[in-house]
Amino acid sequence: MFDRLYNDHLSCFQCLPRIKNAIVAAGEAFTRAIDNGNRIFICGNGGSAADAQHFSAEIVGRFNKERRAWPAIALSTNSSILTAVANDYSYDDIFARQLEGLASEGDMLLGISTSGNSANVIKAVARAREMKIASITLLGKSGGKLNDFSDQSILIPYENTARIQEAHIFILHVWAEMIETALTSGPVS
Repeated sequence: MFDRLYNDHLSCFQCLPRIKNAIVAAGEAFTRAIDNGNRIFICGNGGSAADAQHFSAEIVGRFNKERRAWPAIALSTNSSILTAVANDYSYDDIFARQLEGLASEGDMLLGISTSGNSANVIKAVARAREMKIASITLLGKSGGKLNDFSDQSILIPYENTARIQEAHIFILHVWAEMIETALTSGPVS
């Protein structure tokens, strides 16, 4: 089993060099947003919610370097907001409603969905567009509805959800290092 899973992981990761430019461009956009005093909001469900929390922890806490905290908020973490919005409105509104109350023009939204069809992430991207908030999505498989809906999508064209999530966390670590390196080295252009 180990060899099969390891080889499957390597097979999935072989697509990453082909999407390197898109990954780097997204990392630069996140860096500029933080450098300009804006925030990154992150949303996803299940394992993608865990990835959202992981990425926000790397940005608010630290990745490799001692430095000041930067603003990143995982929208899956406040159980009172999540349950109130799901109960009073719809589960599909849990992220969009938070953006409406917390985000401002110039902030960024990162939506994570291995299928690209998570209704609550789609609604969050739609709300971000209305609010003039740039959206980047980390997707898998064929990209689903989000592939052409967000401002920029990073698509892992693989079918296995676990392997897609492994690629997503790698990309999140690339972005964390890009942001930290750029913002602790001097002004960003």
